[in-house]
Amino acid sequence: MIFHTDKQTLTDLNIFGKPGADAIYTIFNHTSTRGGAAILENMFRYPLADVSAINSRSGKIRFLQSVNAVFPFRSGLFDVIETYLAEQDQRTRLAPEDNTLARKFNNLIAEDNNFKMISNGVQNVMEVLHTLRGFLNHMEHGTTENPYKPDLEELQSLLLDPALNAVLREQTGSKLSYQKVMEYDQLLRFRFRDHLRKMLSLIYHLDVYISVAGVAAQRKFVFPVALDAAHSSILLEGVYHPQVKNAVPNTIRITPENNVIFLTGANMAGKSTFMKSVGIAMFLAHMGFPVAAAKMEFAVREGIYTTINLPDDLSSGSSHFYTEVLRIKKIARELAKGKNLFVIFDELFRGTNVKDAFEGTVAITAAFAERENSVFIISTHITEAGAQLKERCGNIHFIFLPTKMDNNKPVYTYQLAEGITEDRHGMIIIQNEGILDIIHKRKKV
Repeated sequence: MIFHTDKQTLTDLNIFGKPGADAIYTIFNHTSTRGGAAILENMFRYPLADVSAINSRSGKIRFLQSVNAVFPFRSGLFDVIETYLAEQDQRTRLAPEDNTLARKFNNLIAEDNNFKMISNGVQNVMEVLHTLRGFLNHMEHGTTENPYKPDLEELQSLLLDPALNAVLREQTGSKLSYQKVMEYDQLLRFRFRDHLRKMLSLIYHLDVYISVAGVAAQRKFVFPVALDAAHSSILLEGVYHPQVKNAVPNTIRITPENNVIFLTGANMAGKSTFMKSVGIAMFLAHMGFPVAAAKMEFAVREGIYTTINLPDDLSSGSSHFYTEVLRIKKIARELAKGKNLFVIFDELFRGTNVKDAFEGTVAITAAFAERENSVFIISTHITEAGAQLKERCGNIHFIFLPTKMDNNKPVYTYQLAEGITEDRHGMIIIQNEGILDIIHKRKKV
C-alpha cells in the first residue's frame, strides 16, 4: 500500500528543510556509509502504510538499541567496494598470461591502476566479510527475542555460501598474489556480484537502524505501536516538537467518536507548534521511526496532508484565499477516493474577511466531520464557529491553548485545555510594544 503526502506537507513539517538548515531529516542523518544515507533518505521520502512493515522496522531498531549495537565496519570500505563492483567492463578482467616478469617490471616504473583497483576492491570485500562474520557471531549470543533475526539469518546465509570459503580463509590485510587476486576477483566481481549487492544492502540497512537507534537513545524518543486502520484511534502522550528547545509536552487521544479536533487559542499561544508536533510524530511513526513523545499508539493512515504555512501562488496570480480554496479542493478529492487520511489545517480561510471565514470554517469542518474514517485537526481564531459546530456535529473534540494575563502581559502555558477559548490579545500586544506611541510621536515631529 502506498503512503500519500505532498511537497506542502513536507515543507510544513520541515521534513527536509532548506539547504543548510536543520530539518527533521537532519536529526536522524548520522549514518556511517553513503549507502546507508541513501536508504535513510528513501525512507523519509516514502513512509509506510502497512502495519506489519511499520512494526517490523520499528522492532528492529528498538532491538538494536536494547543491545547497544555498534556499526562494526570501517565506513571507508564501502566507497572502494562500490567503485570496484561498478566496474563491469570485461576488458578489466585479470588474465593468467598477463602475470609476467614484464608486467612486474613495468609496475615498478608506472603503477598498474587497473590491478590496483581490483586488488583494493578484493581486499576491502575480504575485510567486510571478516567483520560481518565477527558481528554475526557476536549477535548469536543475544536474546532469543530478536526482531532483527530474519536479517541476521539472511546475512548468515549469504556469508556461508561455499564459494566464499577460500576468501574467508585469507587473513585480513594479508598481501595476495596476482593469482589469488585474479581468482577472487572473478568470484566477487562477476560470479558473486548479486550476492554481494544483497549483502551490502542489508549492511546499509543495519547502518540506518543502528544510527536511528542511537538518536532514540540520546534524545529519549519512544517507539510507536502501529495498529490496524480499523482501530481508527491515535494516542499521543507527552508529544512535543523535536526542534523546539524546552518544548512543553501535551497529550491527545483521538477516537472514531471524536475524529475531528477543533483547536482554538490566541496568537502565539502555540497552536501551530502543537499541530506540527503531532504531524511530525505521525509522519515518523509511519516510517517505523521513534518519535518525540512519552508514548504513542496509532491506527495506520493511508496518507498525511497538512496546510500550515501555505504560500501565495504569485506565479498564477491567485490570491491567498483562492490558494487556500484550491488546497482544500485537492484534499477533498483525496478524501472522496475513500482514503483514511490524517489532515491538518491551521486557520482555515485566513486570507479572506471574517464573515466568509466564519461561514467557510463551519461548512468545511462540518463536511470533514462526515468523513469518519479520517482524522482532522483544524485550528481557527474564529471561536464563534465552535458554537455552531457543537450543535451540528457530535464527533468534534474542542480543545484550546490558554493564555493567562500577568500585569497586562499575556503568559502562554502551551498546555492543552478542554473547550473553546475566547482569548484575544492582539491589541494588548500591539499596545505593549508601544507601536501607536511610536506612530503618534513621529506625527508630532
